[in-house]
Amino acid sequence: MSSRTRTRTVKTAAGVHTVRLPRQRGRRSAQPFVVVVPERPSLTREVLGFLGRALWRFRGSLAPTGFALLALVVTALLHLLGWWSGLVLAPLAAAPVLWLGILQRRRPARGSALAWRIALAALTTVAAAWAALAAGFGPLAGPLELVWLLTLIAAQSAWLIVRRTH
Repeated sequence: MSSRTRTRTVKTAAGVHTVRLPRQRGRRSAQPFVVVVPERPSLTREVLGFLGRALWRFRGSLAPTGFALLALVVTALLHLLGWWSGLVLAPLAAAPVLWLGILQRRRPARGSALAWRIALAALTTVAAAWAALAAGFGPLAGPLELVWLLTLIAAQSAWLIVRRTH
């Protein structure tokens, strides 16, 4: 088969099909025509691309949601590894209360600063207690999924308030 009628295969990027037409007769120095036909993305790919770009754009605002999803996956893995991992995480629930006591003793606060400190300590205590219980019993056992959701909503709301005021 002569090179005039045979198409050549060319490595292209994913999703792009290249069709090469053979050289025209009578023109030996002319280059062949190249027609590039892009592959049309599916509707699912378009929607996932839109959601991915939106999540990337607002990644700073959605940080607590990312950490909550990470905590859900990590506690599920810890639960699969062993129920005793909840006992290892249990002392961490007392750490925020100790932090609040030490901070109030060294740098006393009043008014809204004290309220924010108490709220932060309460939220992190609930989150640490949830992590210990979820690692021990499973993240979706009993009311733990509701506690996770309420903690996520509270953390995300506080995060958005703090980011707007500072």
